[in-house]
Amino acid sequence: MAPRVLIADKLSPAAIDIFKQRGVDADVKTGLSKDELLKIIGDYDGLAVRSATKADKDVIAAAKNLKVIGRAGIGVDNVDIPSATAAGIVVMNTPFGNSITTAEHAIAMMFALARQLPAADVSTQAGKWEKNRFMGVELYAKTLGLIGAGNIGGIVADRALGLKMKVVAYDPFLSPERAAEIGIEKVELDELLARADIITLHTPLTDKTRNILSAENLKKTRKGVLIVNCARGGLVDEAALRELLDSGHVGGAAFDVFVEEPAKANPLFGAENFIATPHLGASTLEAQENVALQVAEQLSDYLLTGAVTNALNSPSVTAEEAPKLKPFVALAEKLGAFAGQMVDTGLKAIDIAYEGEVAGLNAKPLTAAALAGFLRPMLAEVNMVSAPAVAKERGIVVSESRQDDSPIYDSLVRITVTTEMGKRSFAGAVLAGLPRVVEVKGMELDAPFNPTMLYVNNLDKPGFIAAIGGLLADAEINIATFNLGRVDAGEDAIALIGVDQAPDEALLGRIKALAHVKEARALKF
Repeated sequence: MAPRVLIADKLSPAAIDIFKQRGVDADVKTGLSKDELLKIIGDYDGLAVRSATKADKDVIAAAKNLKVIGRAGIGVDNVDIPSATAAGIVVMNTPFGNSITTAEHAIAMMFALARQLPAADVSTQAGKWEKNRFMGVELYAKTLGLIGAGNIGGIVADRALGLKMKVVAYDPFLSPERAAEIGIEKVELDELLARADIITLHTPLTDKTRNILSAENLKKTRKGVLIVNCARGGLVDEAALRELLDSGHVGGAAFDVFVEEPAKANPLFGAENFIATPHLGASTLEAQENVALQVAEQLSDYLLTGAVTNALNSPSVTAEEAPKLKPFVALAEKLGAFAGQMVDTGLKAIDIAYEGEVAGLNAKPLTAAALAGFLRPMLAEVNMVSAPAVAKERGIVVSESRQDDSPIYDSLVRITVTTEMGKRSFAGAVLAGLPRVVEVKGMELDAPFNPTMLYVNNLDKPGFIAAIGGLLADAEINIATFNLGRVDAGEDAIALIGVDQAPDEALLGRIKALAHVKEARALKF
């Protein structure tokens, strides 16, 4: 019996033809209510959606025969991935089908800003012929600053280089070698802000990237800078940008995305030399055709042959491997997240070492989990499947090593990160079935992963514990766990403190100002 796929959102007719050619029965039923979807979803092996249909936990619970969900596009906010994973349903997207279209939209926005095209059009069609009012600027020889140099950012860079622009990029996961390979200069954020004539954003929205162009950072930009955001709403402080547009410090801005969408009202609306489009980044005939064709091919491949492409949940693990791997996958991901939150810049390489019994297990899901944990603080959409490709795209050298013996623990996982500043190492073990941190900066300790933690590196001097305890008490932050490691009395020491509430920037500043403190960071797991 041929597999059956429900196409619940509008797709190109060419996608339907692919299903038919491959021998898959495809039913097109768009605009279904949730109740209507719940009644029929149990009849299908595959579900193809765009953004309208919500494959929530209720739909997945009713989908007794569903094997795969395919999203024609990148974002999968409309799919409950944890529920799908628990039900054994593979979730796929099509991450590259609209990359060129989105990059071209950013370039179009740059040109529109540089020559004030929308305002000039309105003025001219009103019969004003204000030739002297619209004095533009050339893009030639200007410096373009990319915040994010992944797939789309790389395409924008390539097009900008074709325009004979100078391109600098801030991306903590872009290696200097990869930057040189694609002809751009890797810089820190402050240097980009100081040098760029035009800034474009190409990064997902995460805790680390939210308001990356904050009021403070926007004030560091060059007078007259142009800012383009076709990535995600929330990367730029909209109210602060409006003030700087009104003052003339920012020469112009063009946004395709907003904090609240649909954007019926916004602080930026009405500002001089501000251009807005309604999230059109992926809206071309070619992009819509591409993602539709890709999702049809991917769903057909999986249903007919079992081949998995662009899956967003975990990589394949056999039934026999799963129980042994599960605690180490959790350890690898949390240890990777620890390392990822401790490294700010200049990333070159990551080595993941497996010592003891874990060295004999299937390392692929462990390494993928470690990379996903490492990259996720900056790249929210990264997962165990996509993390290796994302690392490769950014020129990060990833290596694995194995050692049959582990001196202290039955099994040990060690992540060593090489940056332009040197190396940092983090080790963990599974104890009583739970992941633990057992070594940081060469110092031994034994700490659980609390959802919210405080990391402090200090000189081991009397009074430190009382001082930091006092600051946390004053802030009414409760301590759940407190673990210490040190080289020797009076020398380098670390504290890993599990707390019930995340410390804010002001409290972190007070902790950093304590005597003998070298570094302090808030961590999330």
